[in-house]
Amino acid sequence: MSERQLRLPPSGLFRDGAWHESHSGQCRDIINPANRRVLTTAAEADAHDVSQAVAAARQAFDAGAWSGMAGRDRAGILSRVAGLIRQYQEELAMLETLDTGKPLHLSTMLDCPLAAELFDYYAALAWSIDGATRPTRAPVLAYTRREPLGVVAAITPFNFPLVLSAIKIAPALAAGNTVVHKPAEETPLTAARMAELLAEAGVPDGVFNVVTGGRETGQCLVEHPGVDAIAFTGSTATGRQIARAAAGTLKRLTAELGGKSANIVFADADLDSAIAASVNAFVFNTGQFCAAGTRLLVERPVFDAVVAGVTAGASAVPVGDPLSPQTVIGPLAGQRHLDRVRGYVQRAVRDDGAVLLAGGHQIESLEGYFFAPTVLGGVGQATEVVQEEIFGPVLTVQPFDTEEEAIALANGTVFGLAAGLHTRDVTRACRVADRLRAGTVWVNTWGILDVTVPFGGYRQSGYGREQGPESLEEFTQTKAVFVALTP
Repeated sequence: MSERQLRLPPSGLFRDGAWHESHSGQCRDIINPANRRVLTTAAEADAHDVSQAVAAARQAFDAGAWSGMAGRDRAGILSRVAGLIRQYQEELAMLETLDTGKPLHLSTMLDCPLAAELFDYYAALAWSIDGATRPTRAPVLAYTRREPLGVVAAITPFNFPLVLSAIKIAPALAAGNTVVHKPAEETPLTAARMAELLAEAGVPDGVFNVVTGGRETGQCLVEHPGVDAIAFTGSTATGRQIARAAAGTLKRLTAELGGKSANIVFADADLDSAIAASVNAFVFNTGQFCAAGTRLLVERPVFDAVVAGVTAGASAVPVGDPLSPQTVIGPLAGQRHLDRVRGYVQRAVRDDGAVLLAGGHQIESLEGYFFAPTVLGGVGQATEVVQEEIFGPVLTVQPFDTEEEAIALANGTVFGLAAGLHTRDVTRACRVADRLRAGTVWVNTWGILDVTVPFGGYRQSGYGREQGPESLEEFTQTKAVFVALTP
């Protein structure tokens, strides 16, 4: 499918099974980050629009057409959603690439299949939502029920719009909740198309709703008293604000937040494999990946060899048109994000004495928001490029002398989303993995995820888990029932 053949989804708000204009009539331009051209516009939802979407979700939940449906019947509908994602994969992949700038082959081979798999997986788990009987001293039948929470606000970022929507929407719907989805203001296209596909699959009106807009839209949604739970992926700073807002009405909150993941290379590692994995760890999705391996820690005897290999590998990564099958790195999300990434690199070199080993500049020959893969040496543990999430293709490199030092450096930030290590020593691998304070640890690889395995962070990388049966637990609550067995 070419860009000319693509049908862009409606630019309004999806509520109660239909498209609506925004209350204010305001819209924002949606920009293709690869060429800075306007793709379309998206409605800007205000407090009135958010309230209407929440009311539609609440009415649908209370009516019970979805929340009261047998799990196996919800499963059938969610399986149809998975089938429609596969049927329209070419269209969805093109929408995702034009909206985000990620390479089309990545959208086609990763994002769309994973989104479909998430709906299939939670369709299967919907069959197994059950309770248990419990023995008691009293003459009663005691049993538990797992019930949906109610109205869930799903708030998703710009880097993986389709996947990070499905990772929340599929389990929330499988559990019987209704959903109001707010995609990132920059990347609403696949969210709009998914609203149509869920309706086509048979999801009842009001069960799934979409509001588009920026920070104010999100704030209205998280503060709304009719929302029972929030599922959020985004920055740690925004996560803190949402946690404060959610506390006002004690909403259930899952928050998958920022990361500054360390990747440790020991001297006994397979260096060729470690170098390749280390490059991929920070350039994947243009570095716009919460679990990117952006801190490379290398044992001193192999430090020079590994850094030379990573620097050469990063410099050779193909950057360019996301529609080209050769492209590995596309543009950053927008001008504001490009300025942010460039600012971190400039301050590191100017103020902190960092040594620029590769990249460090905008690629002026390309129209869009392109930034060269960057490697920084000579950085101290306390510098901002080591401590703060940059969310771009920027890698810092640091040497270490002992296992203890490597663990201390790896754990030496406020984050704890992911970490990795490379070694041939299985005993060391297990020992170090146990001591890394991260929700996911990769050994001799990087970035492998699976719908059956939970993902989430420690410390300021958030709380709650996505994927696996653990995610279904996040969207249900347990009720205890006691039935007297004597008159």
